[in-house]
Amino acid sequence: MKTAALIEARMTSTRLPGKVLLPILGRPTLELLIERLRRVRGLDQVIVATTVNRTDDPIEALAKRLGAGCFRGSEADVLDRVLRAAQAHGVELIVEITGDCPLADPATIRRVLDTYHLGQCDYASNVLKRTYPRGLDVQVFPTTVLEEVARLTADPVDHEHVSLYIYSHPEKFRLRDVVSGLGEKYAELRLTVDTPEDFALIKAVYEALYPANPAFGLADVLELIDRRPDLARMNQHIQQKRVR
Repeated sequence: MKTAALIEARMTSTRLPGKVLLPILGRPTLELLIERLRRVRGLDQVIVATTVNRTDDPIEALAKRLGAGCFRGSEADVLDRVLRAAQAHGVELIVEITGDCPLADPATIRRVLDTYHLGQCDYASNVLKRTYPRGLDVQVFPTTVLEEVARLTADPVDHEHVSLYIYSHPEKFRLRDVVSGLGEKYAELRLTVDTPEDFALIKAVYEALYPANPAFGLADVLELIDRRPDLARMNQHIQQKRVR
């Protein structure tokens, strides 16, 4: 199966516009995310699914400069955008990642992929029960499943949140969840980017770890935060937006 990471990215984020191109160590955040995803064993391609808005022209330009795939579609109908991106690139197995997750962990992604490949499931993720920090989210499902979802629901919320219909209907789809085995305190961490405070934390993590080890992993991040609890306090007051 051709397997690709599809990154949902746009410039018009409500709480932090342009966040995917904000610079860290002189490079756009999205570029650093693509670099991390290319370290995932068994991943055939990284594709950026952005919108047709002119404001997203720089995202397409970045993807082309890096040799990543790119597809442009609806801003509101993210499900359709991701589905059409997969179809356009001949992707059979989707690894869904959002541009909010510049600390996406290759080992964690590989673990979810391995869980999917155990068989007897339509969807594997590490988000059904939150045991990983927010921002390490990965969801794996076949393009055929997303095609089925597109036929089954016209609800705008389902089309805004690509995988929502899948994991909300365990009677229709076979689900597998991957748990971290980490301490409960780590599940409360925000390692995602949605606000200026979130970005400040991610930037601090990269500045502390990347120069010595560009391939740093989740264990390195957690060890840093254990040594520097001030980092976690930077965004601990931020509330995650509700899906519904």
